[in-house]
Amino acid sequence: HHLRHDVPTRLCYLGTVLHTRSDGFAGTRSPMQIGAEIYGHSGVESDVEILRLVMLTLAVAGIGEVYLDLGHVGIYRGLARQAGLDGYQETALFEALQRKAVPEIEALIADYGVGGEPARMLLALSALNGSDALDRASSELAAADAPVLGALEHLQRVADETRKWLPDVPVHFDLAELRGYHYKTGVVFAAFVPGWGQEIARGGRYDDIGRVFGRARPAVGFST
Repeated sequence: HHLRHDVPTRLCYLGTVLHTRSDGFAGTRSPMQIGAEIYGHSGVESDVEILRLVMLTLAVAGIGEVYLDLGHVGIYRGLARQAGLDGYQETALFEALQRKAVPEIEALIADYGVGGEPARMLLALSALNGSDALDRASSELAAADAPVLGALEHLQRVADETRKWLPDVPVHFDLAELRGYHYKTGVVFAAFVPGWGQEIARGGRYDDIGRVFGRARPAVGFST
């Protein structure tokens, strides 16, 4: 944030990070982490550039058979606003969605007095995953407000461009999987390999995160 450039800035880092607990992947609480970020650009192009860099990084590391899992935090955030949920209710329902706990989701929606289309669409989120999830979302979430529809359109554009640049990489969607929901602002993603249940790389968009340092700029990045 000391770089006062008015054009997009590309940054990267390599170093150890400290975790409270080992995630099991490396068996250590202080694994080596690599990351990269683009500041100063808010379009689909920078989202896709980071996704391409993720795949290139993993390829250089000798990791093959990778697939990408894409989502967008604006979809759930917009539906929560449309349903009139307060902060506590939004968080509670978010946690239930992460577990795909359908009976609990139904109970929370009823307890919060949400009905009609907002209730139906919030419940539909739990099933909107898989390679065809975006196609199904176009009809399941057709009654959503403009911010949700805008997020879906943006995610579709990212997916289309990603397939253009990475035609051999399988792309899956999970509209209820919201990694980093409390600070991410747009597209979120993770890279997986067969036989390993945890992501091996993750990232997404976190616009305006630099505000606490005195300069808010669009930002997207990843770590592995």
